[in-house]
Amino acid sequence: MIAEQLVSQSIIPLQTSDTGEVALEMMAELGVRHLPIVNNMQLLGVISEEDVLNFDITEAVGSYGLSLPKPFVNKADHILEVMRLQTELELSLIPVVDEDRNYLGSISIDGLLTQFSRMAAITEPGSILVLDLNKRDYSLAEIARIVESENIAILNSFVTTYPDSSRIDVTLKLNSQSTLNLLATFERFKYEVKATYLETEFVDSMKERYDALISYLNI
Repeated sequence: MIAEQLVSQSIIPLQTSDTGEVALEMMAELGVRHLPIVNNMQLLGVISEEDVLNFDITEAVGSYGLSLPKPFVNKADHILEVMRLQTELELSLIPVVDEDRNYLGSISIDGLLTQFSRMAAITEPGSILVLDLNKRDYSLAEIARIVESENIAILNSFVTTYPDSSRIDVTLKLNSQSTLNLLATFERFKYEVKATYLETEFVDSMKERYDALISYLNI
């Protein structure tokens, strides 16, 4: 899935003539802390709630004289690149542009996580296992062989790394909820199973983390 397919039609950009009060109202309505400012389809930058509150909210945002950051993704960028940039910059939304830098729309973090969960088969029936291992020991081929030996299929997998650590988490989305034999097999092959979830438990866990992130962005 690419950025162009993730654009939310409900996010309307600000014009330079819009007041700070209008900007705050739109942010509250959309549940975001940032909005793009556009002029003649050209992205001028992204303004935050904090930026607006530092000025007179009755004045037009174009009069603030801000040197606005201009983060964006190209319409053909993959969803993982969108997630990387949005997380790195701690944005509640990110603009999408075409080859000529014309503004096409924005992607909200809420919509992004929803689409990612679908792409990652998180909501498909089954279970999720998290393995804890050293980077040098990671072999997806070996892990897949162990899983398939128990007549279970991997629907998706992803790796989580940690700064200044040689350890990684390997998260496996499986097509079966019956994993007791698989857990024993992993143990026999000296793999450490860090966590196991049924599909609903994992979705609840992801929602808790998402809510925590939104709370952080709202500070």
